[in-house]
Amino acid sequence: MARVVDAEGAHLAAIFRAADFRGQRVLEIGSGEGRLTWGFASHAASVLAFDPSEEDVATARARCADELRQKVRFEVASAEEIDVPEGSVDLVFFSWSL
Repeated sequence: MARVVDAEGAHLAAIFRAADFRGQRVLEIGSGEGRLTWGFASHAASVLAFDPSEEDVATARARCADELRQKVRFEVASAEEIDVPEGSVDLVFFSWSL
């Protein structure tokens, strides 16, 4: 049985009210298995998604749609370990990560 998350789109609707992802270089902190990543990634120019769980990142990589593989990259790291060049992102997304 497939797991359906946010079937009514409430989480993504709230996210889109808070930020405009269109054409943005997004840094996602705490991406998990990518459950929210897939909702905004198609709008973004690129997504660099981090999570400390190797298992979750492996799942996210495996589930990445072919059309998103050129713009979405998942890495294993905690928020304290993230090292991104200054000016390399336009928007930082952090949700459900506390």
